[in-house]
Amino acid sequence: MASDTWPIILVLNAVVVVLVGVFVLWKLNKDKKSGYPIKDERTIKITGKAAIGTYYISLAFMISLLLFIIFGKEFLALPELEAGWAIMAIMLVSGISNALLSWYYSRKGED
Repeated sequence: MASDTWPIILVLNAVVVVLVGVFVLWKLNKDKKSGYPIKDERTIKITGKAAIGTYYISLAFMISLLLFIIFGKEFLALPELEAGWAIMAIMLVSGISNALLSWYYSRKGED
């Protein structure tokens, strides 16, 4: 029974990804037909500012993670951090910071 779990999860993940993709394409097509612009000057500016902020936040997080790994292993005798956990943490920090910065800049208004 346990060996059947992963194939089912992988198939469900693939179905969810395809459904989300179909929904996004449908929404873009619907908005385009309704006359809404996909991107205007304001959203391009907000996206750019959020991307720059996300880059700096992610860079600072990766540097702090690197220092934690180096000093934790060499000086504090902490167990070594596995690469998978580090990659997941970096992806979460990047995604969450981009979402929060996009939300913040869209609510902030014009400079």
